[in-house]
Amino acid sequence: MEAEDLDQHGGSAVTARRVAALVMIVQGLTLLGFFAFFLYEMTSGATDDMVRAGTLGGLILVFAIAGTLLGRAWLRGAGWPRTPTILWNALLVPVAWSLHDAGRNAIGALVAALALAGLVGAVKAGQPGSVGRDADEVS
Repeated sequence: MEAEDLDQHGGSAVTARRVAALVMIVQGLTLLGFFAFFLYEMTSGATDDMVRAGTLGGLILVFAIAGTLLGRAWLRGAGWPRTPTILWNALLVPVAWSLHDAGRNAIGALVAALALAGLVGAVKAGQPGSVGRDADEVS
């Protein structure tokens, strides 16, 4: 493989890492907004079931923190966020489909676009140390 090809492949892997990071940070911040909404609902008395709202709000907070940490790890060049990013975004595909079925087409399309961008970014980023290596060189 020529040096020019290595630079081009390495650049695409770096871009893919940045896409995966951006998607995870956007998803984490969006979930943080939902957590703030649940806090508002709980403090204003708008919810009938405080236990359910608190549990769901706590779960949303955990995923918000995890998503932003995944994005941060992608930006720092860590290899471990690949699998959780793929898993999380793969789980969002049926969520997007359900939103579409429920008549929430715009939100469903946005969730699908982010999920697909996260999947493509994580898959194209590859494993750390694999940038610029051929399949023949690995074996």
